[in-house]
Amino acid sequence: MKPPLAVVDLGRRRYGETLLLQREMVDRRLADRSLEDVLLLVEHEPVVTLGRSTMASSLPLPQAALEARGVEVFEVERGGDVTLHAPGQLVCYPIVDLSPDRCDVRRYVGDLRETMRRLAADYGVAGGEAEGLIGLWVDADRPGEWHGADQARRLAKLGAIGVRLSRWITMHGFAFNLTTDLSLYDLIVPCGISAHGVTSIEALTKNAVPPRDAAQRAFELLAEGLDADASEFTHLQV
Repeated sequence: MKPPLAVVDLGRRRYGETLLLQREMVDRRLADRSLEDVLLLVEHEPVVTLGRSTMASSLPLPQAALEARGVEVFEVERGGDVTLHAPGQLVCYPIVDLSPDRCDVRRYVGDLRETMRRLAADYGVAGGEAEGLIGLWVDADRPGEWHGADQARRLAKLGAIGVRLSRWITMHGFAFNLTTDLSLYDLIVPCGISAHGVTSIEALTKNAVPPRDAAQRAFELLAEGLDADASEFTHLQV
């Protein structure tokens, strides 16, 4: 019997309150392993998050300058460098217990990337992994084709991944660009990578897909990847 995966559809919220919710839910899971796995789905107001590996060069503007432009800044416990969340981006935070039989960080990160890859394919965009780079990558010049990162004419990131595990309970997750204002990425060096740009489904296809329209499909795909039961798109009260 597959373990259930519930979903909390948070709509559009500021990052800070969602971060606190994640921490509370992880603490509850650590205290009671019998609680069910949960996926938080959310669209954030503009925010820059600094992971444990953030380099000074990845944040060319001081925090005060970002906040003056209406962009919040948070230091967080996930791995990775700096990233950005903004309206038009579907953010997925699985609070999932990987123990006892899925205690493999690489496999879990791969499941998140595969979820985004299949979601992108629904909109006619092909993508995959790039050696040494985290996230979902596409060829921005040929969005309907993927022949590997080394064959891409213009490699670009469509989805970012950053996770933290606490005794195999997951936190943070992935962010998938649908209609995100890509000019916001000019405020940072996304994930510390200056050689390649960032893109979105809208930029690649001219198809403006609201995050709410992609939420249920992302939930279904992630559940498949985690071999979980997602027979109903349940809205929990939090």
